[in-house]
Amino acid sequence: MDTQLNISPPGFELEFQGSFENLLKWRRDVRRFKPDPLPENSVDEILALAALAPSVGNSQPWRFAKVQSGDKRQALRDHFQICNKDALSDYHGEKAKLYAELKLSGMDVSPAQLAVFCDHSTTLGHGLGKKTMPETLDYSVVMAVHTLWLAARARGIGVGWVSILNPREVESILNVPKGWTFVAYLCIGWPEEEHDDPELVRHGWQERVDISKFIVER
Repeated sequence: MDTQLNISPPGFELEFQGSFENLLKWRRDVRRFKPDPLPENSVDEILALAALAPSVGNSQPWRFAKVQSGDKRQALRDHFQICNKDALSDYHGEKAKLYAELKLSGMDVSPAQLAVFCDHSTTLGHGLGKKTMPETLDYSVVMAVHTLWLAARARGIGVGWVSILNPREVESILNVPKGWTFVAYLCIGWPEEEHDDPELVRHGWQERVDISKFIVER
């Protein structure tokens, strides 16, 4: 007869809780990177931790493409410039001027770059939990991205999420399998600057809003 071991979870003392709070505060969207290479295998180690994220039905739908080809990187940078110029046209006056001054991508410098996809064709999980909400597959990938982000920051490595891209164009440039949908483009490397406040706050784009304004009771 099989016996199940009763394993006690680790305790997370107040010191750790304070460190974790600092990790969340210092988890910033980095756009300014040093060109210095990352330690060997560091990206693979971070990806292994990202895979500890929860996923609907244990489907593990995240797919990571390491973008290492110079030609691919250039094609994606060129595409970003097109999308960024189009986005700028949505703003006018002082807001347009401010937008034009913002640095919204580290694609020109960051030594490591990942394109993250959701595999909607996966058979893992056998469809559990997503019949009424199929978008939970994408949510699972976002959870993996956030887990990756925290794992990187804990090592002093910065991550920047580039969202000013057309998903279908990214999928085409990288020639990913059918059924993969683009979720995130991540620039990874050593931060050129260290700040515990968001860059968009520092440069006057948008202040943080107190969480109490987003909580309702029913």
